[in-house]
Amino acid sequence: MTIYNLGSINIDLVYRVPHLPGAGETLASTGFTKGLGGKGANMSVAVTRAQSQCVHIGAVGGDGHWAKDRLNDYGVIDDHILVSEEATGHAIIALDNAGENAIILHPGANQALLETDIASALSSANSGDTYLFQNETNGLEHGVKLARELGLRIAHAAAPFEAEAVVPVLPFLDLLVLNEVEAEQLQSATGQTLAELPVADVVVTLGAKGCRWHSGQKTRAFPAISVIPIDTTGAGDTFTGYLIAALDQGKPMEQAIELAGKAGALMVTRLGTADVIPTLQEVQEAF
Repeated sequence: MTIYNLGSINIDLVYRVPHLPGAGETLASTGFTKGLGGKGANMSVAVTRAQSQCVHIGAVGGDGHWAKDRLNDYGVIDDHILVSEEATGHAIIALDNAGENAIILHPGANQALLETDIASALSSANSGDTYLFQNETNGLEHGVKLARELGLRIAHAAAPFEAEAVVPVLPFLDLLVLNEVEAEQLQSATGQTLAELPVADVVVTLGAKGCRWHSGQKTRAFPAISVIPIDTTGAGDTFTGYLIAALDQGKPMEQAIELAGKAGALMVTRLGTADVIPTLQEVQEAF
């Protein structure tokens, strides 16, 4: 099957700092790297690294041809990545010595997609394929409605969290993935518990505490694998990409979560984002 991912493509500018800056504070960085990122790009790479086929739906600017080419090098199908007049989206990432981060996003070309672009990308989709999306592009409601009409399995990674973006798409979802803070924000916005949401499966990532899977009134906790973190950037995206890929390959939810947890744990031991997402073989060898 195929996973169609409507997602952001960013240029990640990563600055190593002794600690995350406070309000009004100026810090000198101790290191700098530039690489491929964006939640969408990260998840597309994770899907392909987990050995599923991924079509990325997105956009870059004229300064982002290299990002499109790199996604292609990683096995992502890039036929529906447009080149926009807008600048490529980018992220300024402050990364401290404990592996925690603070991120400033500029959406750029990620907000330049037309509804016809999404429709064109999904024109080759078949019932049983998966449609994945996050909150860093435009066209979310149009895409999810079209995916439902086509009979696709629909998964949403609700980040960066905005209630105005997430609440309208809830009735269309088969799977919702979000972190603990985002889950609290969603419950506050809807007045509903996770069990009351109109979504069959909800997975809440908890960082070093693992994750929880909510399916109706049933909840199951999955412990995290203990590792020494170097960089948490992209770990959640890696988890989600592996989770979606495993489900696409027919694995039951429990096995898919366990594999995704291993991939996310290995990811935090690496410095970088899309370029260092582990392969399935690396995950299997590590754990």
